Amino acid sequence: MLCCYRSWDHRTPIRSMVLVAVTRCEVRMKLLNLTLFLTGFICLTSPAAKAADRTLTFGVIAKANNNPVFQVVRVSAEAEAKKLTAEKGVEVKIDWRTPNEEDSQKQAQAIEQLVNAGASGIAVSCSDPNKLTPAIDNAIEHGVPVVTFDSDAPQSKRFAFVGTDDVECGRDLCRAIAKELNNKGVVAVLAGNPNANNLQRRIVGLKEEAKNYPGLKILDTFYHKETPQDSVAMVEQVMQAHPEVNGWAMLAGWALFSDRALKWAPGTVKLAAIVSHPATFQYIREGYTDELLAQQVYNWGARPVDLLFDAVQNGKYPPDWFVKISLLPVTKDNMDDLYKRWTGWLQGEQR
Repeated sequence: MLCCYRSWDHRTPIRSMVLVAVTRCEVRMKLLNLTLFLTGFICLTSPAAKAADRTLTFGVIAKANNNPVFQVVRVSAEAEAKKLTAEKGVEVKIDWRTPNEEDSQKQAQAIEQLVNAGASGIAVSCSDPNKLTPAIDNAIEHGVPVVTFDSDAPQSKRFAFVGTDDVECGRDLCRAIAKELNNKGVVAVLAGNPNANNLQRRIVGLKEEAKNYPGLKILDTFYHKETPQDSVAMVEQVMQAHPEVNGWAMLAGWALFSDRALKWAPGTVKLAAIVSHPATFQYIREGYTDELLAQQVYNWGARPVDLLFDAVQNGKYPPDWFVKISLLPVTKDNMDDLYKRWTGWLQGEQR
């Protein structure tokens, strides 16, 4: 009736007046319905609504299941996913796709499988960057963001790398063995996979730093399959062939996972190593070395999950592609505390 009253004057026919009234009321009803629709749409597409319905699945591909270091990575990635689920209201799951033994081809296949399965993001430690770069780039072309950890694929389109500064890591290792040997001796370098980017960069740093120690001779770099038994066998082989060696610089501590792996009396051959597991601390206790350089491997699992979550859920990326995880010097003074921390990591405790 209000519409009719406002539309009327003495010159307006009754029929026209009614039509105007009906038309105006219909327009108002349509506008009201559109407003209600848009309000409902905004509510359904708001971050809170999406968070309640969305599940994020992040694929994690380490180098090898038979390497105990990557057990910590799996535990930490799953613990971080659980934490994000509780804190952010978005269900986060980890799809662990690590091969049993180191195999870059299987890693590349795992990336492809994760993309086909609709993974929200992928974190990978690259056994061979040359083989993994095409798989990483293909994932990104399909809209799946990728983070590398521990060992990078620097020519790929991954948006971040989580790990140590490997060139500086090699320098630190050289300084450590020089200190053990009082700056004079013959040093053998123990490496693993010759194709791993992280190990190659450590060799670069070690050799550059060795130029500062004229009394230090780097004999050679010795590669092996990345298992404790293969590492121990390589050490024994080198010691038999080169009895002049009186120092070992281990780019990673595979050999030290084994009890009594070193066949010389403590102190007769010096040792420096970059380690990733508390089982190696026994060699400090037994007098084979005064210091080991420990990697904070819990962060290899937790930090990539955080980065992927921020990228996928919030559209946020780190300001720098390199997310540095520093080394921890381990000595007799702090090894017991660090052992407890690392044991906690295996149980999913926060760093």
